[in-house]
Amino acid sequence: MNAHVSLSENPVGLYSVEERIRRDQSVWTLVQGILAPIQFLVFAISVGLIAHWWLTGSWLMAAHASIVIKTMTLYAIMITGSIWEKEVFGAYLFARPFFWEDMVSMLVLALHTAYLAALFGGLLSDGQLMALAVAAYVSYVVNAGQFLWKFRLARLDASSHSNIEASA
Repeated sequence: MNAHVSLSENPVGLYSVEERIRRDQSVWTLVQGILAPIQFLVFAISVGLIAHWWLTGSWLMAAHASIVIKTMTLYAIMITGSIWEKEVFGAYLFARPFFWEDMVSMLVLALHTAYLAALFGGLLSDGQLMALAVAAYVSYVVNAGQFLWKFRLARLDASSHSNIEASA
């Protein structure tokens, strides 16, 4: 048995010391920080357009366009997030700290992609398309909540590490 164990081999908190350094130095951390609020803004506008269509029956094309744009922003954040995860943790998906977030992300991607396939393939009625979009959006909200929770944990972890370093 090895008597010397580095902090990176046995991480306490969300990130090991080395992972935290890679996260803080990665350009993809900034990219994710920019894309996440953009995606949420597109989502909020789209929810309004979907609700407007449900209530009035008008603005259908605007609702469809907003869902397509939301899906494109989702793809962008998922691709860049996978690159970030590879850079920080060494795996494109399902790294230890983000395993469950990535699992739910797969559902989010599947539902958004199913919407695109159904829309462009003419496979569902407008009401069914909107119901599918709502299901995709509910999964997105759950997933966003997971990531916000991890963001909070990372901030608490960073705060506790800075307190430890200050007292040393």
